[in-house]
Amino acid sequence: MRHIHVVPGLRLRFAGRDETFDEGVEIGLLAAQLASGIAEFSMMLAASTLDQARMLATNMGYRLHVTTMDEGTVEVMFLTGSRRPKLQLVCNNSFSRLDA
Repeated sequence: MRHIHVVPGLRLRFAGRDETFDEGVEIGLLAAQLASGIAEFSMMLAASTLDQARMLATNMGYRLHVTTMDEGTVEVMFLTGSRRPKLQLVCNNSFSRLDA
């Protein structure tokens, strides 16, 4: 029996249910999130559901990016639409040395 992440900070366990039931609940939660139209969100999923999650996301206009992998679980970020990369300002000390 494993924990299913519903929302950050809320996990559920279904005692007496098998692994396929847990996977079905996860995919159902994912489908609801995808249908809501949220532009970007992350979910913890069983590694065994990753292919099904990828197919579902692709068919609903999302792309996914695996951010972390642990023992049998993956954290996946789901993104929709074309998005520009998030830029980060990086300080370059070599320019300040040239001014001196």
